[in-house]
Amino acid sequence: MRSFEHSGPSDEGARTSPRTRAGGRLPAELNRFVGRAPQLDAVCSAVGRSRLVTVTGVGGVGKSRLAVRAAGRLQDRFFDGVWLAGLSALRDGALLDHTVAEALGLGGGTVRAPRSALLRHLEDREALLVLDGCEHLVAECAGLADALLRRAPGLRILATSRRPLETEGEQVFTLAPMPVDEAVALFTERARAVLPEPPPPDGAVTELCRRLDGIPLAVELAAGRLRVLSLEQIVDRLEDRFRLLAGTSRSAPPRHQTLRTAIGWSHELCTAPERLLWARLSVFAGDFGLEAVEYLCADETLPAEQVLGALDELVAQSVLVRDDGPDRDGQARYRMLETVREYGAGWLEQLGEADALRRRHRDWYLGLATWCELDWFGPRQAEVTARVETELPNLRLALEYSLADPQEAHSVQYLAATLWFYWVGCGRVAEGQHWLDRALAREDSQPRARAKALWVSGLVLLVRGRRTAALAALHECRELSEAEGDEISAAYALQMLGGLAVLNDEVPRAIGLLHQALERFRRLGELSALVVLAQVELAMAYAFDGELETALEMCEEARELAADRGERWAQSYALCLLAWVHMARGERDTARELTAECLAIKREFHDILGLAMALEHLAPLTADEDPEWAATMMGAAEGGWRLLSAQRFGSRHFEELTQAARAQLADTLGSVVYRAAFTRGRELGLLTVVDSTVLEGRAGMRAVPAGGPAGPLAPGAPAPDRPQPAVPPPGGPDGRQAG
Repeated sequence: MRSFEHSGPSDEGARTSPRTRAGGRLPAELNRFVGRAPQLDAVCSAVGRSRLVTVTGVGGVGKSRLAVRAAGRLQDRFFDGVWLAGLSALRDGALLDHTVAEALGLGGGTVRAPRSALLRHLEDREALLVLDGCEHLVAECAGLADALLRRAPGLRILATSRRPLETEGEQVFTLAPMPVDEAVALFTERARAVLPEPPPPDGAVTELCRRLDGIPLAVELAAGRLRVLSLEQIVDRLEDRFRLLAGTSRSAPPRHQTLRTAIGWSHELCTAPERLLWARLSVFAGDFGLEAVEYLCADETLPAEQVLGALDELVAQSVLVRDDGPDRDGQARYRMLETVREYGAGWLEQLGEADALRRRHRDWYLGLATWCELDWFGPRQAEVTARVETELPNLRLALEYSLADPQEAHSVQYLAATLWFYWVGCGRVAEGQHWLDRALAREDSQPRARAKALWVSGLVLLVRGRRTAALAALHECRELSEAEGDEISAAYALQMLGGLAVLNDEVPRAIGLLHQALERFRRLGELSALVVLAQVELAMAYAFDGELETALEMCEEARELAADRGERWAQSYALCLLAWVHMARGERDTARELTAECLAIKREFHDILGLAMALEHLAPLTADEDPEWAATMMGAAEGGWRLLSAQRFGSRHFEELTQAARAQLADTLGSVVYRAAFTRGRELGLLTVVDSTVLEGRAGMRAVPAGGPAGPLAPGAPAPDRPQPAVPPPGGPDGRQAG
């Protein structure tokens, strides 16, 4: 590992790794960083000396801002970049590894246990990882930090928390409130944002900042109140609020009382509708949109026509932050600082509205998931994917709420199952299985909701290569759905059993099951991405049975059906099988073109299963132009299979093709060169090799722009004008389920 202190050009030139320098991911600063120079130097120095540094301090003292600033200053010293994982919106410690993997850009490639993916990704890298907001997950963060630091000698971790992680090697840096002069400078800087001529930094400002104990959040809230009050009014009201709130928690540390006083005083200066909205908004996790706010928060006490105005005032007062990040689709979103959210949650409890608002929150996201499932089969797949990605913290919160109530087993089963398209289609099967396992552990449920969760669980287990568990779930689903007359779930169970039979090389059984499933779908009028996939699976069974013309005809029909609806995910599986059939017929150019198109689409969705299959098919088709890169592709594909399961799974027909390709490449390159290229592919990782293959036109391929050959939407396909609902269709989890 190179010296932390030295980052000259000769050091980089000495590296033998083909990787290029990574910049990492840090948020851009939205306003000027004020003061904290000695503390910034101290944190940077601490990171130079220790591999784990935790910045601690009271809420609102500026831990996150200081850590991000320090990380930005240090980023040139880490060849593999500086990465920020924000944890404040995370509620379930079991998803910590998922969240950190997503922050490192491994979100589409963490289908294996995310801890294993993180360890493998970081083990030979020189990087700085910022874990921001660890206080509610101290044990989990300590365990993760210890595991990562032991495995990755080039890694350093900078954490922020209200308490130390208390793990070996940790250096704690306690961040004190700002000195008065710095707090005055901060107040003056933030006042300029709300007044053309802010108050001069005189004795009144100094007194205000002193009485706020120099806590940055309190200072910024005070500056925001200059929008409606004079400096003298702020000082006068602050005195009253200190007396009012100082005794609310005599056992709390003084600084916690001070911060609560500052927030409580800001709360008192809000109008009644603003205070009510503040409390109700505390039910959200992460950020949220206006439609959700209007659905959750409006009632006869807070009429719908007042919500937008109250929201605007909360943004103006810095209670809410407007977040116009990437992938917002032109829609403004909002978030609360965690301390402000906690204060609002306390008021919500006092109002007696907490359970009702959490239930409405759950209902909104249940409805959102329902519409997203419907929209998945159509030209809006890319938008649906982005929407679910954005709403994931709130969807997780909705799942947790339903799990916490013994009477809501059907809701959590329905919600976890309805997100099948995200778990399977976007490479999140590990998290999907996490929620489905927890949901199905609940006994008190409605049969139709449980049946759907069972066939989705069977699908997820099948993708992960856990055939025995998949078979058990699907048999239970079939028995339950047949007994309840739930024909939709029964049809999907048949489809999944047919897919399992294909992978087990039980071709006649697979053909029979899939024909039955498709017949049921036709009779019920059911059409979805999975129905298209069922026809592709049937075509695959015919292909494995030697009936290539039948397979070709059925697969082309499935491809056209998906294309007519503007659907791309199931269509890409049709392209993959078409390529296999053309390969079997010796039509290599056509097979190569189809596989490249499939790979580009799979890249859009981060579909790990599809990427591994397509890359493995493409490698032998490009071996003539660049056999060494073809071997690299084979290694990356093998890594993709391992992301899915401990053992490779699939029909012997695919396996024979793969083994033949590997043997041919080893013969062409020689065993030593082949093994080196194969190993390099596994080390680079599936997504890196796919990007090089698709975007850079490696191995003789034409480079494909991001979004695939046809972009995120099919050419000329109109996007349906369908409003997002607030609640599921009539019948809710017990109603007819979309595929």
